[in-house]
Parts: sequence; structure tokens; C-alpha cells
Amino acid sequence: MFRTRLLSGIVLVALALLLIITGGDVLLVSMGIISLVGLFELYRVFGIEKNILGMVGYLATVLYYGNLRFCVVSDYRMIVLAFLIVLLGCFVFGYPRFHAKDVVASFFGVFYVSMMLSYIYETRMMHLGMYIVWLIFLCSWGCDTCAYCVGVLFGKHKMAPKLSPKKSVEGAVGGILGSMILTAIYCRIFANQMDLAMNQLVLLSLISGVGAFISMIGDLAASAIKRNYEIKDYGTLIPGHGGIMDRFDSVIITAPIIYYLATIFM
Repeated sequence: MFRTRLLSGIVLVALALLLIITGGDVLLVSMGIISLVGLFELYRVFGIEKNILGMVGYLATVLYYGNLRFCVVSDYRMIVLAFLIVLLGCFVFGYPRFHAKDVVASFFGVFYVSMMLSYIYETRMMHLGMYIVWLIFLCSWGCDTCAYCVGVLFGKHKMAPKLSPKKSVEGAVGGILGSMILTAIYCRIFANQMDLAMNQLVLLSLISGVGAFISMIGDLAASAIKRNYEIKDYGTLIPGHGGIMDRFDSVIITAPIIYYLATIFM
């Protein structure tokens, strides 16, 4: 299992490097596909992956990513409004086939998966995005790795015993500090390319600290959904890791945080 997980992790990192360095339409289309797969996994948990509510969610995702590329609608709220009206129409004219919770699940899924993951692309396309986008992964995957190592060595106090018994307060602190240190090292290496002053390097490290804290909320939120529906993994697409939602659970919530913090402070 460890070998499978390690090999899958190496492949994931290699793909991330390839897609993010390439950027542009290649990254946009890739994020759209990843979002659709993740959305399917989440909808399968909710039991709407093959009905009309799920199909509307997939269509909304395609239209949303298409609009990111061609900017047909400048105000994305129009897409959100149209999506909601179509969902309510399906609910009304299909009644009593669907339950209100199914409509909520379809609407939630597009926001939670598709829109939040799109901020990887948005971050990559911003000023210095080629460099700043990696903070998303340093905050999520980096935090996860550091938290695990520190937790195994020093973990004594349970952080969320009913939700994730193995996670500790010490591990959480180690994950946040580890992400900040990794970011500081990363920014120091690319300081010349990013034209960073020392205060900006410190600021990016602090932004990573915030992102790492938020990433743990994303991780635990995804775990809470799985516990509510009594499943172990969202999928089996990635050997040793589960599905897209299992591997990107913390990335999903970290991406928009890094984007907005970098937009405001950089």
C-alpha cells in the first residue's frame, strides 16, 4: 500500500508540475476535467450523480469554465442565478421525484468543487502566478505531510477526536509552521525571479500559514461528509489515495484563500 501510495504521489506531483508550468488553456481544461470528476464523486455520495440535477451541475461546471476562458458573461452571478433557476425548475416540474436536499446538494457541489478548484487556474494566471500558485500546494499537501510527521512524533492532544481521531493539536501546529517554513525556503530560492523584498517573503510565509490553517478545515470538512454518509473514500481513481475529492479536499478550500490573499497583499 505504501509503495502504491508513493508511486501515485510521484505521478500526481509530476502532473501538477507539467500542467501548472504549462498554464493557459491546458491548465484550464485540465481543471475543468478534474472538477467534473470530483463533482461526480461528490454527487455519487449524495445519490444524484446520474439524474437531471446532477446533469445540470455538470453543465453548469462546463459553462463556468467556458466563461473563464471566453468571458462571455462579465458578472458570474448571472451564471449562478441561471443555475439556481434551472435547478428549481427541475425540482418543481419533477416533483415529487426530487427532494429539496437533492437541489441543495447539486447547488452546493458546483460551488464547493468546480468553482473553488478553478482558483488554481485563476491564481496561475495572475501577476507572478507561475510562482504564487505553488503556495496552494505548499499549504495543503505540505501542511498535510508536516502535520503527519509532527503528529506521529509528538502528537498527544486530539484535535477533533470524533471526526478524525488520529489528528492532533501538535500535528496541526507542525503543519502550519512547516508550510510557512517550506514557503520561506521556496520564496528564497525564487526571490530574484519574483523580485521579492524581505518583507514580501515574510508576508507570503504568513499567507501560507493562514492557508495551511484553512486547509485543515477543508480536510476535516471532507471527512465529515464521508462520515455522514458512512463511506471510506470518495473514489478509487488514484491508487492508494482514493478519488479526486480525497486528494484535493484541502486544495479545494485553500486555492481561493491564496488567490484572494495574494491579490490583496501582493
